[in-house]
Amino acid sequence: MKFPSPVTVQWMSELIGARIVGDPKALINGINEIHRVEAGDMVFVDHPKYYGTCLKSPASFIIINEEVEDRFGKTLLVCDQPFEAYLTIANHFKPFVASTQAISATASIGEHTVVMPGAFIGNDVRIGDHCVIHPNVTIYDGAIIGNHVTIHAGSVIGADAFYYNGKKNRDIWYKKMQSCGRVIIEDYVDIGANCCIDRGVTHDTIIGSGTKLDNLVQIGHDVAVGRNCILAAQVGIAGATTVGNGVNLWGQVGVSKTLIIEDNVQVLAQSGVGMKLEKGKIYFGSPAEDASIKKRELVWIKRIPEIWERINKAGL
Repeated sequence: MKFPSPVTVQWMSELIGARIVGDPKALINGINEIHRVEAGDMVFVDHPKYYGTCLKSPASFIIINEEVEDRFGKTLLVCDQPFEAYLTIANHFKPFVASTQAISATASIGEHTVVMPGAFIGNDVRIGDHCVIHPNVTIYDGAIIGNHVTIHAGSVIGADAFYYNGKKNRDIWYKKMQSCGRVIIEDYVDIGANCCIDRGVTHDTIIGSGTKLDNLVQIGHDVAVGRNCILAAQVGIAGATTVGNGVNLWGQVGVSKTLIIEDNVQVLAQSGVGMKLEKGKIYFGSPAEDASIKKRELVWIKRIPEIWERINKAGL
């Protein structure tokens, strides 16, 4: 999430009640989740296990619960509860605003765009030209929809991320990490019925131009899907994964979080992706691997009873 205008470290420290280690006059551009953070941004960390990841990230500012000696040039904002500090920031810059009508007065809808009865369009949504929004589509606040986009009935654009801060030393173990990112859908995208595209936690969830989603597709927070991809029914992509251009994910493919799928990859139906997939290859299986290798493996598995029978007959 980028702030409307940069704020000083001093101002931020007063908002969240933090002690400054570094330059109080430095300007913070925004706050971002570690997988999407950029120079000039701030992140938070509340466990020593992840200190190194944050300190070595592009982030310029870190909300942390302990001062560290080697800051890697970062400015620290030290406080007891970094997660609560994040919630304070999110609520300050992106407070919840209740809607009072089906199509918000602050929404912008382009020329020749059709919004069917029963659709909901939230605050500050921007929809381009020549789009069709079918009945019972829900588009949450801040989403940006390009030109020539079709969204079929029952789909939800911009619901909160499935993202929780877990601590077993409190009564409620899992506390929701407030989502303050957006969904951006580029031109010539088709979205089937009953799809769910979650907003980013602090960055954007992006669907690239020309990409087509079948029915019942789930796209997690901060996912970036490239151009001209095909996502078949019941595909699920977990948070902060990057999908390249021209990728085909066939029915019921599941993709784990924070992965990279390179350009022109094909993943065959019912595969489970748990690692980076290399450009232009075809994958199959769970865990997904080179499809030709996996298919040969399945042939050999089918032959196990025959091989076992031969071994027994030979008295080996």
